[in-house]
Amino acid sequence: MASPSVDEQIRALSAGAADVISAADLRTKLDRGQPLRVKLGIDPTRPDIHLGFAVVLRKLRQFQDLGHTAVLIIGDFTAQVGDPSGRSATRAPLAPEEAEANAASYFDQVGRILRDDRLEVRRNSEWLGRMGIHDVTALMARMTVARLLERDDFATRYASGAPISLLEFLYPLLQGWDSVIVRADVELGGTDQLFNNLVGRQLQQQEGQEPQVVLTMPILEGLDGVQKMSKSLDNYVGIAEPAAEQFGKLMSIGDALMPRYFELTTGWGPDQVADTLAQISDGRLRPVDAKRLLARTVVDLYHGEGAGMAAEAAFDQVFRAGGAPDDVPDRTVAASEFTDGPVRVARVLALAGLVPSNKEGRRMIEQGAVRIDGQRVDDPDATLEKSQVSGKTWQVGKRQWARVRVE
Repeated sequence: MASPSVDEQIRALSAGAADVISAADLRTKLDRGQPLRVKLGIDPTRPDIHLGFAVVLRKLRQFQDLGHTAVLIIGDFTAQVGDPSGRSATRAPLAPEEAEANAASYFDQVGRILRDDRLEVRRNSEWLGRMGIHDVTALMARMTVARLLERDDFATRYASGAPISLLEFLYPLLQGWDSVIVRADVELGGTDQLFNNLVGRQLQQQEGQEPQVVLTMPILEGLDGVQKMSKSLDNYVGIAEPAAEQFGKLMSIGDALMPRYFELTTGWGPDQVADTLAQISDGRLRPVDAKRLLARTVVDLYHGEGAGMAAEAAFDQVFRAGGAPDDVPDRTVAASEFTDGPVRVARVLALAGLVPSNKEGRRMIEQGAVRIDGQRVDDPDATLEKSQVSGKTWQVGKRQWARVRVE
């Protein structure tokens, strides 16, 4: 099969992009016929990768499939500084051990999207961790405060009197220096990374390198359809989540979100996306069927072909027939928890991993979202004996199930 032409590559790589700075520079680089070094930085501030960040990872995979080299920067150093992009307040620094634990969890997850070949993985502590105070001040001298205040989030905070730490001012320079070190031809990111990526372009020019092309992807809205996808807002779909969980969450999105999700989460080319949206628009594909197609496609992407159909069958069993899914996971609670007598239901929920905390357990009970063997729990202060817990099937909300055992 013939290699794609430069025009075909530009069409594929620009599809869905918010910014390409500049298209002329990208063409010049592609015209040389040499593999490009395409950089993407990930700060391991959280252990899970969701579909929002996967938008950029899938674009990186496109570059790989066209013969280019993905340069994945694990920002184990910059994670400790904290990216101020889009923030209205100074972020607390991340502990080194937390950044390292999160970074370790990323490798398996990115492997669900990126190819093993044409992949170079670097940690920016390799070079940033060795910088002395002279190196840092020399880097800071390359940028003015006026230039940094061109960033919307910095300008807004400065105008309102909200504090901005000098460390936050340093962040775009550190990210930009990564581009100099790895000699990036292209840098990818979300639209919230545009300023940082342009700083890398500027630093490369100052170092006598050909400036990188900056390609940004749209920020994916979360399941609520309002705010960006985020774990902290609980409106996300994690790429490593169980297939049934992914399917159920995607079935909950509003119809208005489907065009964005088909374009940004399926891995489809622009022609297939356009054809599917046309079928929805002219009534050949009902919205509910389109949503099922979307959910099956995303589940197959991250769990393998056929996983989407299996997740759909499980979904129908739960939501149409009203029964528990076939693959209810077992969760264990230590018998020592019952040494002093009965334990609150909210506590058991947290111990079984069905909620993140006792407080959240109480909240879910108050919302009427907790059932034990099909019986709803109404009292947030309810307690149970060990025998009333072990072997029971617990349900939280519509998608969280577990068979709890006391050992």
